[in-house]
Amino acid sequence: MAPTAKSSRKPARAAPRGKARGEERDLIARLSRGAVICAEGYVFELERRGYLQAGAFVPEVLFDHPEVVEQLHLDFVHAGSDVTQALTYYVHREKLRVIGREKDLVPMNRAALKIAKSVARKTGTLLAGDLCNTNIYDPADKRSIKEVERIFDEQVGWAVEAGVDYFVAETLGWAGEALMALEAIRKHSKVPAVVTFAMHREELTRDGLTPAEACRRLEGAGADVVGLNCHRGPATMMPLLKQIRQAVKCHVAALPVPYRTIASQPSFMSLTDPCCGNARAFPVGLDPFVCTRQEIFDFGREAFALGIRYLGVCCGAGPHHIRALAESLGRHPPASRYSADMSKHAFFGTDKKIRKIQTDYQDKA
Repeated sequence: MAPTAKSSRKPARAAPRGKARGEERDLIARLSRGAVICAEGYVFELERRGYLQAGAFVPEVLFDHPEVVEQLHLDFVHAGSDVTQALTYYVHREKLRVIGREKDLVPMNRAALKIAKSVARKTGTLLAGDLCNTNIYDPADKRSIKEVERIFDEQVGWAVEAGVDYFVAETLGWAGEALMALEAIRKHSKVPAVVTFAMHREELTRDGLTPAEACRRLEGAGADVVGLNCHRGPATMMPLLKQIRQAVKCHVAALPVPYRTIASQPSFMSLTDPCCGNARAFPVGLDPFVCTRQEIFDFGREAFALGIRYLGVCCGAGPHHIRALAESLGRHPPASRYSADMSKHAFFGTDKKIRKIQTDYQDKA
């Protein structure tokens, strides 16, 4: 359980936030003063809530229940996110082709951007456009390269029209594809670019680069923030983040999945559950591996101590994880009003109002 204001454990000392939320829409200026928290991983939370199908992971909920998407954005902001990231993850041409909804490409992207912009302006959070892995990138296939370029160009274009404050290009496995995403952002806009890789079991991109070298190349190509998101939990992402932080001069991003990945199973796709015949847990059997709030709190504190300022939690994150991350930085978002206070628990409480007949029974509870 993440420490609260009543805890004896101290959070990391975050740099002063400067202007209040909403008064500063410049990502780099915000990062120069302290940490920026970005909640990601919307698709997993929507799947858990019964509004998105695991497998394709296309957020058709944007059409079916836009109010649910809006509320999730608000829930993450309530928990401490400084960013409202448009839910255009997997709303690109290729994913819609797979599910037979190519005709909805433009309206679905615009719907995601409209919802996010409304929340961002209402809450004073930064508005982020989103690009992601296309699943068709093949460096040996010129046709696929052209298609990837088209996907990135059109999604960047719609986001620019919506007036995003910056771009996120995320969950990228190929350094070449990441550079293409960055090129599209730079070609069509002047806002900051955050570009993050998702590392599978190997500690190399799919085109054979270490994360540190891949991030160096992105920095050299003009990325403002580089780093890692998704696939790896705190324990197996942190060693790679340390290498990246030493390799680049720009800001670093760290957005792990909230799962207990281990050295032998370093990605959440590789986790197997011994209680289920060692079956692959991904994607709907990951519940036994979920990180506690304390683990996310500890990750946030360690990452901040390393000088990492762009922080978040990716697929699998719930608002309680974002709140724990915010509290690790010494913040108290609105959701912290409801952070645990065990002093008033019926068995484990220390408050004098708790009846002795209850506290005497705590060892048997």
